[in-house]
Amino acid sequence: MQEESHFLIVGLGLLGGSYAQGLKRKGFHVSALDLNPESIAYALKQGWIDEGAVGFDEALVRQADSVVFGLYPQALLEWIDQYQDSFAPGTRITDVTGVKERIVAQVQGKLRPDVEFIASHPMAGREVSGVQYADCSIFEPANFIITPTSANTPEGIAWVKALAETLNFRHIATLSPAEHDKMVGFLSQLTHVIAVTLMNTSDNTHLVDYTGDSFRDLTRIAKINESLWTELFLMNKANLVREIDEFAAELAHFRSVLENEDTEEMKRLFRQSTQRRKCFDK
Repeated sequence: MQEESHFLIVGLGLLGGSYAQGLKRKGFHVSALDLNPESIAYALKQGWIDEGAVGFDEALVRQADSVVFGLYPQALLEWIDQYQDSFAPGTRITDVTGVKERIVAQVQGKLRPDVEFIASHPMAGREVSGVQYADCSIFEPANFIITPTSANTPEGIAWVKALAETLNFRHIATLSPAEHDKMVGFLSQLTHVIAVTLMNTSDNTHLVDYTGDSFRDLTRIAKINESLWTELFLMNKANLVREIDEFAAELAHFRSVLENEDTEEMKRLFRQSTQRRKCFDK
């Protein structure tokens, strides 16, 4: 990736702001668009962007050769519909959205042939939103997933890989959009469903004075952006429903083991979970 590249960040939230911060620290020219004037003002004050505009600015779009979309899935699709004529020929674009199969198919299906969309997913985030929480150090322990298709060029794939390397992601992997959505249905979406469901099982707020770290750790991600995650769940419904069913079956099995006081099977499950969890230690 050339240092004279002009980046445009569309959507200065937590991730968009973190991209801007990280790219600016590496010496790149960074512009931004956001619907919130306070987000633009904040990024300018922090020195994370060279210029920005509220809503849409054709000049900023045309000067960019590299574009990162930090938008919700549906907003990304609508932006492409409305404004893709403003891209300069040869522009490469990527995203941060947490579902891929439907997004990639729709964007690549409608995008101009002289603009390339190489989808990617930074597996990083926090339980807060907004550019004021941006911090590019969240990328350092994180995985970065590239989800190319036959519509992508080797040069485009190399560009998004270089972007991840520039931002210091710990590990970079490549999956098809379908493989990505199956993976994320289990690793991310199901875990959010479990945390949300646990917090909604009963009114447990009176237990705050007695809880230990295990409850806080397990329910950390229950503090959730309802608009974003509703879109993500619905766009990956088939995968997530299957994962919920498989989890429910495993939960029913554990209930049976407990009810029947099957100590040997319970210990086997504990040993298996302990061994599998070790693979995820960083």
